[in-house]
Amino acid sequence: MRIEVHVLQNFAPSNLNRDDTGSPKDAEFGGYRRARVSSQCLKRAVRGYFKDEKLFDKTQLGERTKRLAQAVAERLIKKGRPGEESGRAAKTAVSAFLPKSEDKDEHKTPYLLFLGETEIGRFVDEVDRHWEAFSAVPAPAADDTAAEAPRSRGRGRQRPAEGPKVPDGFARAVEKLLDGGKAADLALFGRMLADLPDNNVDAACQVAHSISTNKIHSMEMDYYTAVDDLKPGDTAGADMIGTVEFNSACFYRYANLDVDQLAQNLQGDGELSRKTAEAFLRAFVHAIPTGKQNTFAAQNLPSLVFVTVSTGGPVSLTNAFVEPVSPRTGGNLVKMSIEALDDYYGRVVKMYGSGGLRRSAVCQLDGVPLKHLKEDKDSVDEVIASTITAAFSVGGAA
Repeated sequence: MRIEVHVLQNFAPSNLNRDDTGSPKDAEFGGYRRARVSSQCLKRAVRGYFKDEKLFDKTQLGERTKRLAQAVAERLIKKGRPGEESGRAAKTAVSAFLPKSEDKDEHKTPYLLFLGETEIGRFVDEVDRHWEAFSAVPAPAADDTAAEAPRSRGRGRQRPAEGPKVPDGFARAVEKLLDGGKAADLALFGRMLADLPDNNVDAACQVAHSISTNKIHSMEMDYYTAVDDLKPGDTAGADMIGTVEFNSACFYRYANLDVDQLAQNLQGDGELSRKTAEAFLRAFVHAIPTGKQNTFAAQNLPSLVFVTVSTGGPVSLTNAFVEPVSPRTGGNLVKMSIEALDDYYGRVVKMYGSGGLRRSAVCQLDGVPLKHLKEDKDSVDEVIASTITAAFSVGGAA
């Protein structure tokens, strides 16, 4: 069973997702330059919405961090273990599985780990259970620059470096406990642990880069100045000058969710799977990237939300906008984008069939007459409720 969500969202002047130069991200599509918001940015916004709206308990979410050793040490201290020994124990335990970065000031992993809150808690409990062995680890010498050990054959990860050894059975126990921890965001977006490939999690959700339905001719430039409030009145001129780029665009946003993979990632927990799917739909519709929002306040809600539940393969409707929407005198970019999406969906269904369609639902702000996007609803809440009922009813996913 698969849920697919299609959103049209028109943003006022903004810079929601910047590239390395500070410019709004863009891409060429259909031979025309388009505004773009990356999938990583959208997923970050969804995860932030989960937390801000308290859609899950903390134990049902994950953390992305390089500072696992720091987190483990802090929790050991909360358990009543001494601070210095906790730090050494945490570093030794983490180094048993993952190489540390070249940063000499912090014991960080070389890449971000995505771990469920429950997984981190279990890791801490396992270190605490072997406390006598870990607390006996001697403090490293000031000039300790021991080279990292070579990678184990066939495993893709590094063996612990020479020096303090972890307690017997610790490594095997930790590999078993790194099972995703039933973290909703981890189950949705998956993870790859290059040094622990057996503990990877296949993502249940795919999120596309959002692109504008209209072409972007060029980036706009805001030239701004600021004046020192305590500056003498007889002194002319600005005390800060700068520029910031921005654009305005109507975005087509798309994501799909494999309900069966989600249930598998959540260890067959049907109630949590349903809760996660509903929370994802709600967050995908409402979450807005935070980039430069204090400058532009582009808090614009979607104009159309179309969701399907089917047993077929995923189908993005991006090609509805191969020819960019180009409003002329009296035209409306949003309404024309809705019409283009409706027309393209009708052509796809006519050529390929419904693809095992089980339920579809749509709602919009603009009252555009729809020919092919069926089952109109009055609100986003109704769309979500209809979708979840269809996806998790008897005969559907667990």
